[in-house]
Amino acid sequence: MEIINTAIEKTIDLICPEQNPKAGLIKDIAAAAVLVMSICSLVIGILIFFKYLF
Repeated sequence: MEIINTAIEKTIDLICPEQNPKAGLIKDIAAAAVLVMSICSLVIGILIFFKYLF
C-alpha cells in the first residue's frame, strides 16, 4: 500500500509542482488509506494468531 501512496504523491508532484491545497488534500487522503490498511492488517493478524499469542 505504501508503494501506491508514493506513486500517488509523485504523480501529484509531477502534475502540480507548485503548492496547491487540493494536491495536499489528495496526499493526506492517500496517507490515511495507508494508515487504515495498516490497522486492518494488524487486526487481521491478531485475529489469526490470537490463540497462539495468549
